[in-house]
Amino acid sequence: MTKAITLALSLLAMPASADWQVNMNEGVTALSREIFDLHMLIFWICVVIGVVVFGVMFYSIFKFRKSKGAVSEHWHENTTVEVVWTVIPSIILIAMAVPATATLMDMYDTSEADVEIQVTGYQWKWRYQYLNEDIDFFSNLATPREEIKNVSVKNANYLLEVDNPLVIPVNKKVRFLITANDVIHSWWVPHFAVKKDAIPGFVNESWVKVEEPGVYRGQCTELCGKDHGFMPIVVEVKSEADYAAWLADQKAMKLALAGEASKEFSMDELIAKGEGVYSSACAGCHQLNGQGISGAFPAITGSAIATGAIDAHIDIVVNGKTGTAMQAFKEQLSAADIAAVVTYQRNALGNAVGDLVQPSAIQK
Repeated sequence: MTKAITLALSLLAMPASADWQVNMNEGVTALSREIFDLHMLIFWICVVIGVVVFGVMFYSIFKFRKSKGAVSEHWHENTTVEVVWTVIPSIILIAMAVPATATLMDMYDTSEADVEIQVTGYQWKWRYQYLNEDIDFFSNLATPREEIKNVSVKNANYLLEVDNPLVIPVNKKVRFLITANDVIHSWWVPHFAVKKDAIPGFVNESWVKVEEPGVYRGQCTELCGKDHGFMPIVVEVKSEADYAAWLADQKAMKLALAGEASKEFSMDELIAKGEGVYSSACAGCHQLNGQGISGAFPAITGSAIATGAIDAHIDIVVNGKTGTAMQAFKEQLSAADIAAVVTYQRNALGNAVGDLVQPSAIQK
């Protein structure tokens, strides 16, 4: 009885709201609108074809039905009909192919770019390298683990926020060279009409010229592993002045990180810094509490690596482990970040080895 009442109440409850948008975004670039217009043109051509074909079919079924005494004709060929049903589809296909070819040529024209960025997919993050600016950084999911585990309320951009967004200038042609480091990923930003596979050993090209400053979000659209859904893309489009200021800030930050490599940190400083690094770079596999995932990712708590020889611990973080999901972090993290996360793992998460690692040891 109780179950029946519960079911009845659930049926009477307000329906869940959902986004009913079923069409493509027009986007914020001339190319994205060209793609949208092509999509709508072909859509309406298909609608007209469908209406005509089904209209003739239903009319014939109704008009010449057996109950009205209709008798089918018996003939084997009709040259006129065969010519008509060959010529008309050919004309339709040509009418569709001409604008489609023009749009495809625009999509693949990556020449005369103002900015060139290499986009590399990793499990599960993106790396952005500005080829002419000596700027190189990783972009990781920034959604708090509490939201992912349903401990706290999810925000409006749940699973669509990162620590380091890609930044590009407005009204400048940006060329993307897209590849991957491990498995196949796919870089997709709907408002740009850009979706390209990132394949290890191959480089795909795409481009964008955004007309409106703002923040645009996308995701990896390839099933690249267990955290496929935790690999968002965030692009900030800035004015030319703001973009120039951002470039200057990035170069200053790079100098500051180089200075950190020679700094001597206290244990408290390393653990505080290491906790943040661990949360963004390690917790996805080894879990926030260090317990890992049985049969998939080993625990940090009480592990032979985190409580054993410190050189072996540093080596596996720096160089990774071949044949496993353990990545090499020498390109992803600074010397100070690696020193901090190794110190954190050895003195937190249930471990209390007492070792302290300085950035200078990582550089060696």
